[in-house]
Formats: sequence, C-alpha cells, structure tokens
Amino acid sequence: MDLIAGGGCPSASQKKNQQDEQDANLKHSLDQIKNKFIVMSGKGGVGKTSTSVNLAIALANKGYKVGIMDVDLHGPDVPRMLGLSGMMDVTEDRKLKPIQYSENLSAVSIESLMAGKDDAIIWRGPIKHTAIRQFIGDVAWGALDFLIIDSPPGTGDEPLSIAQTISDAKAIIVTTPQEVSLADVRKSINFCKTVKMDIFGLIENMSGFSCPHCGKMIDIFGSGGGEKTATAFGIPFLGRIPFDPKVVTCGDEGISFIKAYKDSPVTAAFEEAADKMAKLC
Repeated sequence: MDLIAGGGCPSASQKKNQQDEQDANLKHSLDQIKNKFIVMSGKGGVGKTSTSVNLAIALANKGYKVGIMDVDLHGPDVPRMLGLSGMMDVTEDRKLKPIQYSENLSAVSIESLMAGKDDAIIWRGPIKHTAIRQFIGDVAWGALDFLIIDSPPGTGDEPLSIAQTISDAKAIIVTTPQEVSLADVRKSINFCKTVKMDIFGLIENMSGFSCPHCGKMIDIFGSGGGEKTATAFGIPFLGRIPFDPKVVTCGDEGISFIKAYKDSPVTAAFEEAADKMAKLC
C-alpha cells in the first residue's frame, strides 16, 4: 500500500523496481540518522508514549536534531501529545515532510495522513510492515541525531518490523513497578534477545507519588521493581519517573510538561535519562 500515491496493480517488474527504489530510499534515510531508539512496553497503560514524547523534547531542548516516529498505527497519540494538527505535506521529490514541533523536533504519524482523526486503521501485518518502511524511506527526515520510535505495547508486528528494518535500533523498555507490568516487560526483554536487538535500558514509570499536601512519597503502584528487573536481566536502568497527574493533563492538552514544569522531579528524571542517551553522540 502506497501511503503517498495510489495507482493500478503493478507488474512483477514494476514491483521489483519499486522494491529496489524503496530499499535505496530506506538506506539513504537511515544513513543520515545517528541513533535510533524504539520505545517499547510489555503492556498498555504504562506511559510509553508520554515517555517517548518527553525524551524527544528533552533531547531537542539540548540542541540535538530529533525525529519522533509514531508506529502505533491503531492508536497514534504522538500528534495529540505534541499539540500537532493538520496533514503532512509532500515535497517536490514526493517525500513526506514531517510535521515540525520545534526547530529541533519533528514528527511523523499515521494520524497526520488521515482526514478523519477518529477513523479506525484496520490493517494486517504485511500492510503495517510496508507502512513502517515508508515512514522511514519515503519521509524527508534529513540529518538527525536521534530517531525516537513510539511503538504499540506488546511484541507484535510493529516492533518486529522495526527490528527487521533498522538493524542498529536500540530498545528502551518502559514499565511500571507492579508485578503484572513487570511480568509483561520480561517478555519484551526476551523479544529483544530473540530478534538480537540491543536494549539500551529500562525506565520505571509512575514510580511513587509525592503528596501535594504533606510531601510524603506514596508508592501507588509500588516502587523499585523496574530496577530489580533490569539488574536481574543485566540491562541498564535509566531511572524512575515519578507519578504526576499533570503529565496526563499536559499530554491531553498537547502541552510540553518539561517546558511547563521545569523544576519538577519528573522533568529531572527525563533530563537524566536523556543525558544518558546523549552520551552516544
């Protein structure tokens, strides 16, 4: 399925030429991107997309050129969390133009190609794989220091397509402290080992809540389980992100939490994780 242009059914030779062209475009795009990260989670509801968005903003604020690619095709939330609207344009050489969030940050999402934002995407695996390849090869990303890939929860088609398409992608796995989340995240760790994807580290999200009245830390979802899991599997621990309801509010309103609450412990935690990523540059 061509996301940019339609047409009749191609012949075998046309298909071969199209495949060769797409492979060349894919390599050209990836060669211009220094570091590629896929943000994964074993289950939904752990704050994976908010982690992707805030890490991307934190890196962009440090002066790095960052792209965020939303491959959660059935539930694309990146544009809404960034406050982006409108459709992606096409360049003169028929490349999709990422939507610009700031001077250093741009985004691509299937939602930015859909006239009806609430329309359902009903695709099987092969079509999703083709779409993800086009999100890389048919997009004018330009030179990037970081590409952050927000994937859907679990170990299905989308993360597998990233593993097959971007051989040097590194995984950042997001979990919450409770055991049901940690059990699922262990599956994500084993997925990465199976497909031979390097794991850059694990982030424990919603790790403790500071009571606004007494200042006492309350472990709503528990605490420390993510670090214990990282230690048990021998992978780096990137830090704990405290629970803060304002993160949800900012995401719903398309406002940068990091910009709005610069002195928050949440912002400090994202900055620390971004600093670890920045050491690769």
